[in-house]
Amino acid sequence: MTEQDSSPEGFRAGYAAIIGEPNVGKSTLLNGLLGQKISIVTPKPQTTRHKILGILSGEGHQIIFLDTPGLITPKYALHEAMMRAASLAMDDADLLILMIDGSRSRPPDDATMAALLGQLQQRQKPVYLVINKVDLVNKDSLLPLIGQYAKSFSFREIIPLSALTRRGTETLVEIMVRDLPLHPPYYPLDIISEAHQRFFVAEIVREKIFLKCREEIPYSASVDIVEFKEREGGKWFISADVYVEKPSQKGILIGKKGAMLRAVGALARKDIERFLDHSVFLELHVKVRENWRQDEEWLHRLGYTS
Repeated sequence: MTEQDSSPEGFRAGYAAIIGEPNVGKSTLLNGLLGQKISIVTPKPQTTRHKILGILSGEGHQIIFLDTPGLITPKYALHEAMMRAASLAMDDADLLILMIDGSRSRPPDDATMAALLGQLQQRQKPVYLVINKVDLVNKDSLLPLIGQYAKSFSFREIIPLSALTRRGTETLVEIMVRDLPLHPPYYPLDIISEAHQRFFVAEIVREKIFLKCREEIPYSASVDIVEFKEREGGKWFISADVYVEKPSQKGILIGKKGAMLRAVGALARKDIERFLDHSVFLELHVKVRENWRQDEEWLHRLGYTS
């Protein structure tokens, strides 16, 4: 019996890429749709570096969401790798979600937005415009924005919502399910991601660096889990190397008498224990690797390229 034959009749499954500029709420939307935090969220742009796969399974359907890095003009080899990930996600997806911030969105005729709409047009796939943060926008300004975008592109649907409060997210899912291909589930119905625990632990640590540190530190930092021991009794042991590009950044991240690193570790440990549902001992080491964001070998080692 084939996989197709063994699947429920009429089951729909497919991939949906969430795309948009930095800080429009893509990761917040993904976390809200799944009901669990799998993508890091901070007030700073360019937080997401990897393509995050989140799986939403429901009655008769499965949507595999790809949360992509915010679309930017690359300045480093790291940025180029991020943009390749976003482009590949759009190529792989059956459905595309263009997300904009309703409180500060670019008009559709802006050069950056027009170029993005041109990319979407070339792919000839269903595109949904999600206007986020409608809880911060009055209706008088929202309706003209909807009208502008409706005239600029043939969107399958335009859905105003609030990713933070989840208002409108059920409507988005209902609309997308209608356009999913008839296909058996790609993944078991009881999982929400294919990424392993080490990946999420590293992302949690990186999120806390974003939240606690300022200026260039978060963008120059990457986290590598070097040891992850599950113990039958007692706390699990996790050791991570945090790479920065300059000795001065190392000093800032460690802080006076280690205060900053302890603060980052304490915040990360709480979220890691919540995520793993187990107590952990977290050990962080800060190391300098000059210009790692420009080094293809290190980008591969740290998981940014395949």
